[in-house]
Amino acid sequence: MRTSIATVSLSGTLTEKLTAAARAGFDGVEIFENDLIGSPLSPEEIRDRAADLGLTIDLFQPMRDIEAVPADEFARNLRRAEHKFRLMRRLGADTVLVCSSVSPHAVDDDALAAEQLRRLADLAQESGIRVAYEALAWGRHVSTYEHAWRIVEAADHPALGVCLDSFHILARGSDVAGIEAIPGDKIFFLQLADAPQMSLDVLQWSRHHRCFPGQGDLDVTGLVRAAVRAGYDGPLSLEVFNDVFRQADAGRTAVDALRSLTLLQESAGLTAPPAPVVPTGFAFVEIATADTARIAPLLTALGFSRTARHSGKPVDLWEQGEARILLNTDTGSHRPEPSLTAVGLESPDPSGASARAESLLAPVLPRRRAPGDAPLDAVAAPDGTEFFFCVTDRPQDTEEGTARAGWTGDFAPTPHTPGPVGITRVDHVALTQPWHHFDEATLFHRGVLGLQPHASVDLADPYGLLRSRAVSNEDGTVRIALGVGASPTQDPARGGRPQHVALATDDLVTAVRRALAAGARMLPVPANYYDDLAAHYDFAPGELETYRELGILYDRDGKGEFRHCYTVTTGRVFFELVERVGGYDGYGARNAPVRLAAQHALAD
Repeated sequence: MRTSIATVSLSGTLTEKLTAAARAGFDGVEIFENDLIGSPLSPEEIRDRAADLGLTIDLFQPMRDIEAVPADEFARNLRRAEHKFRLMRRLGADTVLVCSSVSPHAVDDDALAAEQLRRLADLAQESGIRVAYEALAWGRHVSTYEHAWRIVEAADHPALGVCLDSFHILARGSDVAGIEAIPGDKIFFLQLADAPQMSLDVLQWSRHHRCFPGQGDLDVTGLVRAAVRAGYDGPLSLEVFNDVFRQADAGRTAVDALRSLTLLQESAGLTAPPAPVVPTGFAFVEIATADTARIAPLLTALGFSRTARHSGKPVDLWEQGEARILLNTDTGSHRPEPSLTAVGLESPDPSGASARAESLLAPVLPRRRAPGDAPLDAVAAPDGTEFFFCVTDRPQDTEEGTARAGWTGDFAPTPHTPGPVGITRVDHVALTQPWHHFDEATLFHRGVLGLQPHASVDLADPYGLLRSRAVSNEDGTVRIALGVGASPTQDPARGGRPQHVALATDDLVTAVRRALAAGARMLPVPANYYDDLAAHYDFAPGELETYRELGILYDRDGKGEFRHCYTVTTGRVFFELVERVGGYDGYGARNAPVRLAAQHALAD
């Protein structure tokens, strides 16, 4: 289906918004009246600019407080409408959005509303314009789509239909099944927005917290299916009021918006982009550093060994169990401190994963590759982290010696002695997102990487609240915790909050003792934490004292237990050691405020 976006969904001038929509690949736009009023271009120039960019102008909006009003006020409304219809002809738009009235002068009289909308449609038809009537969720007398349709049906005019807005419908909890009773040719327009579930006044919820489909909790897919089954064949258009989008780069927001529509059409069964290829594990985590002397001793203390070096690049492979960390010193001057820059994902179909990413507008990154290097494809996540789609094979003995297949075949083995700590694999990685790209990141990891999002949680930091949302594959072999800083100054792009890598072990106490003995510096935990822990749980004799001695944090739920602790931060990276017992599937969220306070105290 054709795609469209309301200019109110993007930041910048009207010209910038049109350019961003066109470059992202939208077919059309809704022109928001305020954007036109504030533009120095004439309606004819805006029409021509849109046409030059390959965009249709699908809707002009909004006209407010038109219907069910006293006769003298309605006469003024018709004069206002006549002026707007002349403007729309100049603009090249043939459909206008009329919102249900919120005027204090409007009366609760469906017959009067139908009569006045019929007269408005008469006037519109003379100008070759259609009127799409939309029920605002906070409309004075008309607040549901069913009510709006009854009025449109009673008016019985060919130039009058309904506009269905997913937010207004779903925010009120309306049953979308009733949409199928509306003739498809009377659904003039479909506006789409998602939103997180919130206990807010619906107007404030709408004005500040809408997001693109797939980024919130509303069943936008079900609504689209119902509209299509009713016979709707117009554009799928995004109308999102969001404080973040109004400040973010319009081009990037437009790409995120179109990605959301592509995924929406896929989930509704309208299109079939390349199928998602769900990763099956972590192939590696890459840390860029100008000087390995800052991070190599920590890896050694954690039991990692330098097992191989890339045949053509300054990249070392460090391994322990199934956990692999690449140290890349080809960083340039912009990354002098150790920073987590890339994640390799084990993929059953790397080329399919890359095709999926490209179809969803994920930037495929160029890669300098020698003729014999493994053909690794990488895409950039919203925070700049590079994700590689990989196949990792174990070392194989040949007549010539030990050889590696897959991406590890690019590395020449080096003599090493396995470390004694007992790390088995990478449990998860935690990536701090730029504050204005958090929803984009969730959609990216779900749509592009095929990971399923979990519930969003708020974590208490000494300087504000942090928002966190984990994504994972079904069996938990790939877990990524996405977080956003308490303020824009904590964005990773501004040198703010570090990223971290969580390493799994089957015996955390032994692993920590060995790491400390080898020189690792673990994050100190306040004694008050353990006093509080004793009040919550019963422990075996000596167990709590061991946790206190080693700085181990503890959590428990109905499925199992979780023990974890942290190294001090090196550059912009720290490590977490974790032990999961039973079916515990979380990340120790209740302990996050303690960890954050301890890190702040150490930094001070």
